[in-house]
Amino acid sequence: MSSVRIECVAKEGCRIGESPVWDEKEGALLYVDITGRKVCRWSPVTGQTQAIPVDAPVSSVALRQSGDYVITLGTRFAALKWKEQLVTSITQVDKDKVNTRFNDGKVDPAGRYFAGTMAEEIRPAVLERHQGSLYTLFPDLSVVKHFDQVDISNGLDWSLDHRTFFYIDSLSYSVDAFDYDLQTGKIGNRRSIYKLEKEESIPDGMCIDTEGKLWVACYDGGRVIRLDPETGKRLQTVKLPVDKTTSCCFGGKDYSEMYVTSASDGMDKEWLSRQPQAGGVFKITGLGVKGVPPYPFAG
Repeated sequence: MSSVRIECVAKEGCRIGESPVWDEKEGALLYVDITGRKVCRWSPVTGQTQAIPVDAPVSSVALRQSGDYVITLGTRFAALKWKEQLVTSITQVDKDKVNTRFNDGKVDPAGRYFAGTMAEEIRPAVLERHQGSLYTLFPDLSVVKHFDQVDISNGLDWSLDHRTFFYIDSLSYSVDAFDYDLQTGKIGNRRSIYKLEKEESIPDGMCIDTEGKLWVACYDGGRVIRLDPETGKRLQTVKLPVDKTTSCCFGGKDYSEMYVTSASDGMDKEWLSRQPQAGGVFKITGLGVKGVPPYPFAG
């Protein structure tokens, strides 16, 4: 085992940091602060974070093939032009609901943007249940709803052979797999591949490595865990100095660094004084595995 190192690289504490994505072209890490309502970009060269404020909770960000980014904002899919700091709505979902918002989202290998919704939280992880749905924004800007009855739509990624879609609905305390059709973007045959243990707490964001193993950030568990989706076994646990770890991605020049976002919402003064880095972004090196570069939205 190589020696695993963890450092806090972006220290401006997010309320709910989420959706880390490596932007190879910029050599920078993108992420969002959901309740802080901003899209952030951290440069390892300058060590500085730039942030663009938006007008609603912003829950995920993705690269766009034509340049710049796409985001999920409130219940909208939207385009973000970075230099101009310009947000343009693409389309809205959940029009029949009054209190939902998007949560995690990610682009599939064919350039479609998958993202799910949830009810607005009363307190962290306390909310009206079964209000969410999972959607896909296609490159032609049409939207398909896959299913509803979701509690907290969360981590998502695709197997290396593009035949399986992995998905987390947080309050099921499970990592699920679906058969996945790359041609159409259709999913089916849902099954659980891993149930979280009590001390792992709530499964949140997720990414895949080049060995086809899944990494899951455990909210309130203060860790990321590495899972084998074939055997359903946990292979590794990496503990972080904050409890509210929210999501993870690989990045850096050769995608050998892992970046982990975290949250500070719901923590009182005493808790924050014990974990002053809460809401920061962490870089983990020495894992000995690499990640898969993110796919850009093709629309």
